[in-house]
Amino acid sequence: MRIDHVCYAAESDGMRATADRLAQRLGVTPRDGGLHPRFGTRNMILPLADSRYLEVVEVLDHPAADKAPFGQAVRARSEKGGGWMAWVVAVDDLTRFEEKLGRKAVEGHRHTPEGIDLTWRQVGIKGLLADPQLPFFVHWDSMEHHPSTLDESGVRLTALQINGDPSRIRDWLGLDRPGEFEKAIEFGFHGGEPALDAVTFEVDGDQVTL
Repeated sequence: MRIDHVCYAAESDGMRATADRLAQRLGVTPRDGGLHPRFGTRNMILPLADSRYLEVVEVLDHPAADKAPFGQAVRARSEKGGGWMAWVVAVDDLTRFEEKLGRKAVEGHRHTPEGIDLTWRQVGIKGLLADPQLPFFVHWDSMEHHPSTLDESGVRLTALQINGDPSRIRDWLGLDRPGEFEKAIEFGFHGGEPALDAVTFEVDGDQVTL
């Protein structure tokens, strides 16, 4: 179990402009990630070190976006002005989370500009919609074309600031004690409306918080 990526919903001027602003702060080159036809969304990828990435995602004017929970989550965050939407945890086996949540994982895929049909399964979006402090879970069918491989990057994700309850998150992740998960990443918790509030990255030895 590890943090795979963080999702940022497009601001009012759209996905590409939003991705360009974030990429400039981090000193990386944004890459076109392609369409999620099942979810009614599209994304830009900011590759990070340690097999992670930052995803800037935008909802499409398509019926799939109204039906798919992921599309609903993106639309809801963008309609509030955009910003951090979710943090995402990759696991080797989704079975115990499917059992915990009482539903099957959804198959996801997108056709990348490089001609790759990238496939995965995910579960927990409905939990995110109900309680935005919570991550959702993914399992990649192959790491060969994982979005982090689109470019080499020395930028590292180092901290998450979350408005929420650490015990709620530990229970969601199935952890008995704090410190069992991603020891290299600092978790900060604050009060307020539950949400992923900020993410910190190490850029050329400096800490940059978005």
